[in-house]
Amino acid sequence: MAGHSHWAGIKHKKALIDSKRGKAWSKCSKALIVAAKMGGGDADTNPRLRLAIADAKAANMPNDTISRAIKKGTGELDGGNVDEILYEGYGPNGVAIMCEILTDNRNRTAPEIRKMFEVHGGKLGATNCVAYLFERKGLFMFSADSVSEERLMETALEAGAEDIRQEGDKFEVFCEPDTFTSLSDAFDAAELTPETKEITRIPTNTVDLDVGAARKVLKLMEVLDDHDDVQNVSANFNIPDEAMAELASE
Repeated sequence: MAGHSHWAGIKHKKALIDSKRGKAWSKCSKALIVAAKMGGGDADTNPRLRLAIADAKAANMPNDTISRAIKKGTGELDGGNVDEILYEGYGPNGVAIMCEILTDNRNRTAPEIRKMFEVHGGKLGATNCVAYLFERKGLFMFSADSVSEERLMETALEAGAEDIRQEGDKFEVFCEPDTFTSLSDAFDAAELTPETKEITRIPTNTVDLDVGAARKVLKLMEVLDDHDDVQNVSANFNIPDEAMAELASE
């Protein structure tokens, strides 16, 4: 199973837990601030803000909290000093890892992320050291049990999807970032609800991992994803079926 597929599934489960305990709110707040800061506070004309609002609502964030975050981004309230940074590095076995960061304190975040890489057998790298190994894409993931493949394909292709794949018990729909919003709207209109949807980085090639290496890489990914300033983590690992089966049995 490719890194983006396996990790997307793990993130979906983590998001359900995080939303229940409110952990996701700080990440959602930063995403709202940056979206409003970059494209304005009107969700109808700011696709990035629409996605940020949808994510915040999925995390059960109160409407007034969402509104305050947007006003911070537009400058109506103080507290909108959040920077967007991309950190790149290597995990165990040379796995390429990219972290999308939103932070109000670069001097705090950088050493914390570097330490996480080092403690878990990786190394933070220079700008563009692994970026060339990824393509930025929109990703929608559906449970194969909850949707008709024929209806999903018809809706997705008519709305501009680039590719549709089945990975285990999941359907994955890929698109270019600029068609993400229209594709999301098409799924909503067709009452097709994805388990997860995001604009992420898809690896162009992958590194196969055995069980031992997979444990180490997944641990680093989870630690990074748990950091309040990390919005998204992408990697180019692949866990073969036999290794996945062993991990699943543990």
